[in-house]
Amino acid sequence: MFLPGVVHSFGQAMREKYGEKVHKLAINAAFTCPNRDGSKGVGGCTFCNNRSFSPNAFQPPTIVEQIGHGRQVVLKRTGAQKYLAYFQAYTNTYADIQLLKQLYDSALAVPGVIGLSIGTRPDCVPDKVLALLADYQQQGYEIWLELGLQSAFDESLQRVNRGHSFAEYLDALKRARQYRIKVCTHLIVGLPGESLQQSLESHRRVIQHGTDGLKLHPLHVVKNTFLAHQWRKGQYTTLGFNDYILTATEMIKHTPASVVYHRLTATASEDVLLAPAWCGQKWAVLNAIHDQLHAEHAQQGCALH
Repeated sequence: MFLPGVVHSFGQAMREKYGEKVHKLAINAAFTCPNRDGSKGVGGCTFCNNRSFSPNAFQPPTIVEQIGHGRQVVLKRTGAQKYLAYFQAYTNTYADIQLLKQLYDSALAVPGVIGLSIGTRPDCVPDKVLALLADYQQQGYEIWLELGLQSAFDESLQRVNRGHSFAEYLDALKRARQYRIKVCTHLIVGLPGESLQQSLESHRRVIQHGTDGLKLHPLHVVKNTFLAHQWRKGQYTTLGFNDYILTATEMIKHTPASVVYHRLTATASEDVLLAPAWCGQKWAVLNAIHDQLHAEHAQQGCALH
């Protein structure tokens, strides 16, 4: 468990704002992506098997049913009674604006849901979507736009078939700022052909341009992906545990204290995870990051002073 003041976590930020626990409830609204449906490409990202991060990957129930199930799990685990509907799977702004409003409205109508966290790609955030999210925010809802950047290096993005550029991320960020929408940026450590120094540089560039939140992910190999094929053929070497711990620690130390960390690691279930095995051990990773920070007498933002 992270000590208060060491890392500015999402849980801590929500408790400070609302006076109680607030949890995200993951939703699969059956969206697709422009690099899956042929508009920009096919096959999706080389590392993407949506089942690895979505509990409702196949034939998802309705949004209300998904929230109801997630709420029961969270109530038993932590007792939290306030939630953000987290539209997580694939690209959750990639549809007609009226359909998006219908889906978002259905989530916000569920008792206990106090806002939305919308996962999407930087190239799929038109002004109509930002205006809709801004309207929700003006009504008093907690709104986060989660942009899956992954890397600030275009060659790395091309290598994993992302189908967008760093420039498109900067454009989406700028326009979200104009609508005063909070942005949480996703970064992946261990992308094929990318060094740890490049991961640190991606983080530096994101911090330089400004973000309200961060999510860090160690890249893991899951079944039914092109990355799995590359890994089996020896064309991709997985990230080492200590390399991730030290890289994440450096990022935390170089992150302004005001930035909210929504996630410091990512895991996949045993039935889909191929490698590395430690990506199935969330608390081992979190505890190791905490221990490293403690050993260095460090905390978030300390390297910026």
